[in-house]
Amino acid sequence: HVERRSHTVVLILHLAAADLVVLITLPLWMYSLAHSWVFGEACCKAMVFMINACMYSSVFLITLMSVERFIVVRYPFASAVWKRKQALNIVLLALWTLAFLFSIPIIPTQVVGENLGEMHCVFRSYTSMTQELVCVLLETVMGYILPFSILVVCNGCLCSRITKMNFRSKHKSTILITSVVVAFAICWTPYHVGNILSVITLAMGNTFADAAEKLESVRSTMAFIAGAMVFISSTINPVLYMFAARSFRNSLRDTGIQKLFRHISSTSPGEGTREVSFVSRRQSNQTNNSQYAVESNDQINIFVVCRGEYSSIPATSL
Repeated sequence: HVERRSHTVVLILHLAAADLVVLITLPLWMYSLAHSWVFGEACCKAMVFMINACMYSSVFLITLMSVERFIVVRYPFASAVWKRKQALNIVLLALWTLAFLFSIPIIPTQVVGENLGEMHCVFRSYTSMTQELVCVLLETVMGYILPFSILVVCNGCLCSRITKMNFRSKHKSTILITSVVVAFAICWTPYHVGNILSVITLAMGNTFADAAEKLESVRSTMAFIAGAMVFISSTINPVLYMFAARSFRNSLRDTGIQKLFRHISSTSPGEGTREVSFVSRRQSNQTNNSQYAVESNDQINIFVVCRGEYSSIPATSL
């Protein structure tokens, strides 16, 4: 439990760091939009590259935390691998590496352009329609569709499992888990709807020129609103996930860890013949023919007792 909690804290700290980098650039964006971009194209490319990388990492971290909670509740004994510090470091390194790799297309395409007589760092220039299509689809699929699908599945299964348990903070936990999915959808959907409109506009080409022009006008109008929603996401993410993580830990504490695992065991398909018993040091003398206790200093050891096999399997110490 302590190991899992520390891993959750590490993930939240990485999320907060990624969102903080995005928010640091906010005053610069506000000034440049109100006046003009005066920092040159190289600075424009570097800043947008960092923002994109941090936004990718933020989305990946949100997805990873949902997967972690799902594994801890749905497959508690299999989650022992995740508790290894080395495993977490490898996953985080891969996550940040992917975030920077997916942001590379920003470097050649982001440019400073003129609008109403003023220069702004909000334009992208593509050498071909294929390049634009690949960049937009990569951003939407890897930065929204795939993570959001994983988010919905993991949190849906988590809510389903929690509703079958009996503890006081069940309703609060369900609301917080739902709010995670809703906040992600509200903050990121407008931005990627704009990307989808760009793809549709490209597909129309010259065949439906009038319709394509209207769609492009709609996309341009909603671009600033969508960008603002992305910055709002960076503002609420650390706070929301800190509350969600605290609620998740309290859920385990309120119900008693033994009740949680007993519910998990009894509701898992194909595992109806298993009992989960929790033997503490004080209870180590109260054994019977089918249960064997192993003493552990100031810890609780978990044993899965299989009826009819007269064997005990020690689980991960909490």
